[in-house]
Amino acid sequence: IVFSGNGPSGICLSYLLSGYTPYFKRHCLHPHPILQRKLEEAPEVSVLDQDLEYLSEGLEGRSHNPVALLFDTLQRPDTDFGGTAESVLTWWHEPDRAIPHLVLGRNAPGGAWHSIEGSMITLSRGEWMGLPDLPFKEWLKQKRRGLRNNRATAEDIAQYYQHYVVKKGLQKNFKCGTVVTSVRKVSAESISSHTQKDLQEDSGSLWNSNEKSTEVFQVDGFFKTLEGDKEPFSIYAENVVLATGTYDNPTWLGVKGENLSYVHHQLSALEEAVKNSSVGIMSDPVLIVGAGLTAADAILFAHHCNVPVIHVFRRRVTDPGLIFNQLPKMMYPEYHKVHQMMKEQTAACAGPYEHYISLPEHHVLSFGKDRKCILQDKNGCQKAYKISMALVLTGSNPNLSFLPNDGMDLAVDSEQPVNPKRNPIDVDPFTYECTQEKGLYALGPLAGDNFVRFVQGGALAAASSLLKKANKNPP
Repeated sequence: IVFSGNGPSGICLSYLLSGYTPYFKRHCLHPHPILQRKLEEAPEVSVLDQDLEYLSEGLEGRSHNPVALLFDTLQRPDTDFGGTAESVLTWWHEPDRAIPHLVLGRNAPGGAWHSIEGSMITLSRGEWMGLPDLPFKEWLKQKRRGLRNNRATAEDIAQYYQHYVVKKGLQKNFKCGTVVTSVRKVSAESISSHTQKDLQEDSGSLWNSNEKSTEVFQVDGFFKTLEGDKEPFSIYAENVVLATGTYDNPTWLGVKGENLSYVHHQLSALEEAVKNSSVGIMSDPVLIVGAGLTAADAILFAHHCNVPVIHVFRRRVTDPGLIFNQLPKMMYPEYHKVHQMMKEQTAACAGPYEHYISLPEHHVLSFGKDRKCILQDKNGCQKAYKISMALVLTGSNPNLSFLPNDGMDLAVDSEQPVNPKRNPIDVDPFTYECTQEKGLYALGPLAGDNFVRFVQGGALAAASSLLKKANKNPP
């Protein structure tokens, strides 16, 4: 089995395929009485070997994926109600159930968490960032640190994921510094008999000669050496897991001049500009486009550095779909502050915040070479603004260029690109196997799970399915 992506989804699945097996802890009481009754029916059978559809039936919560809700409520039974009840799972290491697998990733284990500015504070509560059987809070205590507002920094999270891989002995499954360039189906006959023999020796029962698959996946890519060279590789696998997340490809507006050098699509460009003093209190304003949390982070950063900002977004400030209208004020004081600025400091009425103008229900028409940006409001009125730089922070899309047709054939709507919120990969909700391509699995944002606490359910579903295929489930 080969995974593309070594973020939280890939780490969690590696843990489950390394023989770590969850059981219901006897004499435990889950606050959900129906689930409690179901768990008591077969406490000696691992959760991995039970009917996940039956167990997750009737559960409700902040995810649309039933197994995501199930695994989350087993690990954090009453967390949505502010409770701190312990997990009702106990973990046993059963090495004979391990399945050989390889986790490929560009960065160290933790994936995109290593690319995020280290001091950024997570949206989710710290304990929701943890992986099975190693609570994040406990790890943080060992570092003699506490959680600010129950939340953690991106640097903490990245370090925790690296620590988790080492602590659980998973390093041998991880190959970092790798870039996957192609995943495609090939006929098993086309592979040299020498390669097939190697694969059989490597993968044991997965390549059982009696039931040999007629088709396998060929995974091509390259490995970056310490000297900076690229060493190509080709791997063959019966099953491939896509866990690449969505951090790779920032969304573009598709307007004239967007490719000019002063228009950027990542927050790091603003940090760099502040560092080398190319923007500051005396410079023309920075244009920030977007009304999500990354745009809010950019506004907070600019505000902290006294950099003037023009903030443009399409929605109304009161739109219930706006993320700020969904966050509790107490837990997210800094985002509440940005929302307040957006409401109180429009171009039409000056408010108490210096160096910031909010332009709701506006969009960008074009960027000019003279650093003039043309904006248009909902009534069609246009206005030009002179800016120092622009940050387009309107979300990101997964980079699936290594799949045929960029993976579009796998999506719920195969006419549109894969998008974690609007058009995820179409998977079976209880196995996370792609409905259009057997043997291919999709986890995390690719399957519509956008929070670390919920991606783990996808790993549970995929592990359960892969164990059945490999005949590693007890009768």
